[in-house]
Amino acid sequence: MKKIVLLLLTFTSLNVFASSSDEAIHRELRQAMVLVESAINSGEYDKMLPVLSNDLRATPITQEFIHGKEEIAPYFGKWFGKDKFLKSLNISLSADTQTELSTDRTWGVVYGKGREKYSLNDGRSYDIPTRWTATVVLEEGHWKIRTIHFGANFVDNPLINEATQAINKVMYGAGVGGLLVGLILGFFLFRRKGKR
Repeated sequence: MKKIVLLLLTFTSLNVFASSSDEAIHRELRQAMVLVESAINSGEYDKMLPVLSNDLRATPITQEFIHGKEEIAPYFGKWFGKDKFLKSLNISLSADTQTELSTDRTWGVVYGKGREKYSLNDGRSYDIPTRWTATVVLEEGHWKIRTIHFGANFVDNPLINEATQAINKVMYGAGVGGLLVGLILGFFLFRRKGKR
């Protein structure tokens, strides 16, 4: 009986240790997400580098491919700035659930929702809802983002909706313009026939 009790206590202790160890992992991963958001929102892109793997593979919403963390700052520099089409990006990320950790606690997968607010240099702004999936790995004693992919609904987002509205306006304008031209031509043709 003593052996069974001792065995149960040992398993309980291991479960408590694993649970508290996992909570430390999840806390570190949440801090990494906050750091990425903060770096992007402030435009200080290099500040996120400590939580990115050297072997980062990333696909942002533009569906370009980023190969290595050294390409992060140049990617954002190409798109954002006072002299660029896009002035700034404000991003907020939330995970749908805690990171699904591997049994050996060396990697994990996490996914969730995002909201990306793009401010254009012409004064317009767009809020684009996104979905994201990331793989995180334990490197040099810290958790880092190894892969991340962002996607947006390409049939229902503010840019597509604005383009659709613009096309509809052009079509309505062309229809009304065509009708007016037809009425004016009809009027002059009818008038000419009447003078004969």
